[in-house]
Amino acid sequence: MTTEAPPLTRMLAELVGTLSVSSVTPDFDHSNRPLIDLLATWLESAGFRVEILPIPGHPDKFNLLGTMGTGPGGLVLSGHTDTVPFDAPLWTHDPLKLTEADGRYYGLGITDMKSFFALALEAARGLSAHDLDRPLMILATADEESAMYGARALVDAGRPLGRYAVIGEPTGLRPVRLHKGVMGEAVRLIGRSGHASDPGLGNNALEGMHEVLGAVLTWRDALQREHHHPAFKVPYPTINLGHIHGGDNPNRICGECELHLDLRVLPGLDPADLRAELARRVAQVGERRGLQWSVAPLFEAIPPAETPADSTIVRVCEELTGHAAESVSFGTEAPFLNQLGMETLVLGPGDIAQAHQPDEYLALERVDPMLGILRSLIQRLCLRPN
Repeated sequence: MTTEAPPLTRMLAELVGTLSVSSVTPDFDHSNRPLIDLLATWLESAGFRVEILPIPGHPDKFNLLGTMGTGPGGLVLSGHTDTVPFDAPLWTHDPLKLTEADGRYYGLGITDMKSFFALALEAARGLSAHDLDRPLMILATADEESAMYGARALVDAGRPLGRYAVIGEPTGLRPVRLHKGVMGEAVRLIGRSGHASDPGLGNNALEGMHEVLGAVLTWRDALQREHHHPAFKVPYPTINLGHIHGGDNPNRICGECELHLDLRVLPGLDPADLRAELARRVAQVGERRGLQWSVAPLFEAIPPAETPADSTIVRVCEELTGHAAESVSFGTEAPFLNQLGMETLVLGPGDIAQAHQPDEYLALERVDPMLGILRSLIQRLCLRPN
């Protein structure tokens, strides 16, 4: 009976070739079960105990946990199974076929972030449970690119995993210990339409939104004065006014107006508190003007994440990479893994600049360094005491 996963290149090819797009648009969304089953087969052949975890409310989506060894603590190597949608005609190479050219591997999800699963299995090749003082786990989640249902389900289940976690998102082999949170909020005002010749015939929601805009910009200035984190290139929380629509014709008093905001949240700030403060400011305008109002999330907020600079996983990865841990502006599953009690770091071989676009690629020169980092992490955190 075989006790090894397939060769690395074959794993990369089969991961790229297995469609696992997630999207908030149903026409683009796919089940990740075929990819979960593929990983489960490889993990079992490599000596891992495999659990396929259904996601409540999403019958075609699954998480997977492979565990080698027993006991508390240990290391979790984590990634998401899904990719974003893609435009095949814009690719030079077949997006669902691994292509090696120009010193690169091309394929959908090769950098963000299917290759990490193959690299994690390759780094564990030859190990058995008898070699480990603490468990090694490989975690694969669903829907990170859309709603993070997989990571949220892990938090809801409340099951403890390992002591340390590394998420293989594309960071260019540089450790990342913190990122901002992401919120999208919809502000809606409802007034009363009427003939434009007489303002008294209606209640103009667009004029009310003008006042809301002023209140939001005043709040933005206050947030920037009061909150600062030097680890970020933009060291304060940001609010972007991204979309507005109101009314339907110039000769009608505007009866409804809607504004969409993007908020980037520093570690230490709670998205729920920020939404409550936004609602308070909108309510002041709405009540003063006699307008109906609402504030609602466009999507469930991605919390900010921060792992302390002096944590073991940060110090070890800084030593292994030769780089101080950094911050990034994109969101990851790190805050959810942190909520499960793990010290979490983001570190992967790809580059974020190559993600979510045609001809996504991973440079071949990144493969061996990433394998070396993963093998060293397993040795330090699973094979012997810290």
